[in-house]
Amino acid sequence: MTATVEGPDFIALQVTDLPAAAAFFEEHLGLRRAPVSPPHAVVFATTPIPFAVREPLPGTDLSGDSTPGLGVALWLRTDDAARLHAQLVAAGVEVAGPVRDSPFGPTFTFAGPEGYRLTVHGG
Repeated sequence: MTATVEGPDFIALQVTDLPAAAAFFEEHLGLRRAPVSPPHAVVFATTPIPFAVREPLPGTDLSGDSTPGLGVALWLRTDDAARLHAQLVAAGVEVAGPVRDSPFGPTFTFAGPEGYRLTVHGG
């Protein structure tokens, strides 16, 4: 029998400043920490897929990467994209344009910790 993959089961962004990245997701997006996280990581209580920020894995050098995650699309679901957009703009977060309609509802992209481009949709 051939082994298959069911789909994503865990998502983590590697960051050089773990406390700042964790604070960004808590303060600006309202994520809450899971009760337990492994060493060198902060896991958030997200569903259906756990999400985390973590220190770089051994052998990973992020110092010269001006656009981390280039080529990877990470979408986050929200209950109100327009309201979240306004909150991020008011907090001085770099937002890449206005909220736009998409097949997945209202959507916009912003710069997360260390330059990761994150897209939000919903509401």
